[in-house]
Order: sequence, then C-alpha cells, then structure tokens
Amino acid sequence: MFTSICLFYVYKLTDGPPSNRHLDFLDILLTAKDDKGVGLSFDDIRAEVDTFLFEGHDTTASAISWAIYHLGKYQKEQDIVYSELSELLNNNKQVSWENLQTMPKLTAFIKESMRMIAPVPGVNRQLTSPMTIDNVTIPAGLVVDMGIYMLHHHPDVWPEHDVFKPERFLLEDIAERHPYSFLPFAAGSRNCIGQHFAMDEIKVVLARLIQRYKVFLVPDHKYEIQPELVMRAKYGIKITVEERN
Repeated sequence: MFTSICLFYVYKLTDGPPSNRHLDFLDILLTAKDDKGVGLSFDDIRAEVDTFLFEGHDTTASAISWAIYHLGKYQKEQDIVYSELSELLNNNKQVSWENLQTMPKLTAFIKESMRMIAPVPGVNRQLTSPMTIDNVTIPAGLVVDMGIYMLHHHPDVWPEHDVFKPERFLLEDIAERHPYSFLPFAAGSRNCIGQHFAMDEIKVVLARLIQRYKVFLVPDHKYEIQPELVMRAKYGIKITVEERN
C-alpha cells in the first residue's frame, strides 16, 4: 500500500510541484530537498511515514483507551467532566477550536489518566557526553533508559501516586512542580513533536463520547496493563455505554 501511495505521488510530481495551497504530509516529504538539492530516498520517506503512523496513531489510541477506562472506573470524575462539557458546549454537537482551549477539567482528567497509565511507559536516550548522577558518572555513548511509568508513580514526586486525582493538574502550585515530573510525551529536543495535536485529538474524542454517553466498565473483566513500546491492556478494555438524555 505504501509503495502504491508513493508511486501515485511520483506520477503526480511529473507535472511539477503540487499546486494546492497547503501541502499534505506526503507532498512535503516527496518535494523536500536539502541545501544541495537532494531529496529524500524512498527508504527515508518510509521511515518518516512509519514514525508518524506509530507516534500519531498507536500512542494516541493507547491514551484514549486508558482515558475511557478511567471514565468507567471513576464515575464521580466522569460526572465532573460531563458537567463542564454540558455548560461549555450547550448541546452543540461540534467541538470548536475555541472549546479545546477552555476545558480545564477534561484536560486535567486526561493528564491524570496519562500519569496513572503512561501511553509510552519508557524511553531511552544515548548520551553524547558523560553524565553524573549521585556521584556516579555514566560515560558518553551509553544508552540510558527512563521509566516514565515509574516516574509517574514515584511517591517522592507524586504523593498518593496510586490515587486518581485530576485536581493535581488544577492546583495553583502546579507551576512549582518540576517540569520533568510529568512526561507523557517525553521531553527535551527529542520530545513528541505532535503532542499538542495529540492532546486536541484526545479532547475531541472524549468530549464527544462523554457528551452523548455515560461510560461503565464491564464487571468482573480483568483490566491489566501490558507494558510494551506502547502501554496496552493485556485482556482488552471492555465497557458498556448508556445514552444520556
């Protein structure tokens, strides 16, 4: 399928660069050139597409799935978010761009969900220079693993780490929290370039779901995390929904 898509664009490019005002993702990859006028190879393009498909699809799907799980598990928090959305949207079936910027309780709910169950449980970085931690020097060239899930549940960083409390992200002292204490999208120069889009996507999906349905977990189903490159549910996430009046 990928080869077919690329060939379609190659044929299209024989008539010159795309004429549409806004280039799509493949347009940009296929027309991009470096300072010497050299473009990306098919392998380079495929690597870029694979990255966007993985980072923009699998991880976001994990975040949405676990957020729905938390909606079903914590009915009181679900009701709080529903009240906010009802007042904000006022029976409007569409979520506008302006709405996305004014959903503090939904945003806090999503962040707490990603703190409890990080969509990506860990990342790693290769050191370009020596790093000293607690008087132990790690030489350059080594790969250091960082457990995001463990960080989000470290009791020194997050008191009552095993308690679901969205208000953690509404507190006035949130600015005093260390910027690297919450890393669902990693951090630094290699952080997720699509994190703002991902958050908006999650907000839209959850807002539309909560606005129309009340979510419940299926009793007696076993909900268990399965850490991989992306955090999955070992036995799936089963829910039932009840249409709101």
